[in-house]
Amino acid sequence: MGVEVMFYHLLHKPLEAALPQLLLKCLERDWKVVVQTGSEERCSALDAHLWTFSDDSFLPHGTKTDGYAEHQPIYLTTDQDNPNEADVRFLVDRADPPALGGYKRAIYMFDGNDQDALAEARLRWKAAKSEGFEIAYWQQTSSGGWEKKA
Repeated sequence: MGVEVMFYHLLHKPLEAALPQLLLKCLERDWKVVVQTGSEERCSALDAHLWTFSDDSFLPHGTKTDGYAEHQPIYLTTDQDNPNEADVRFLVDRADPPALGGYKRAIYMFDGNDQDALAEARLRWKAAKSEGFEIAYWQQTSSGGWEKKA
């Protein structure tokens, strides 16, 4: 099976609300994950957020500063590395993707209220399509869920 490239269009709830739910689904499937951010600031903010996003849950994860990257179920980075041999790569904040061929799934999450992010997502869609990847597009509903649009 080829790589699935998915686009998640954030409209009503921010990345901080949407990302943990998708990460939980990956862990339920025993998939290791890399989350690549566009900046060190966002990486640090998500690092803190994933420990506290819910009163009754947290997401086990680490960053380069934590060490033991190869043992992290979720690894946060600004780089194109894959030290935990992840199955799924999340690309947020317009992160520049590495080659995606080694993943089961690549997920672009982009802010639908940011015209530059929308334009970039369209370019990423065209690139993924030209590389022959399976592509899906999900749009966020007003309740924060997801509706498959393509």
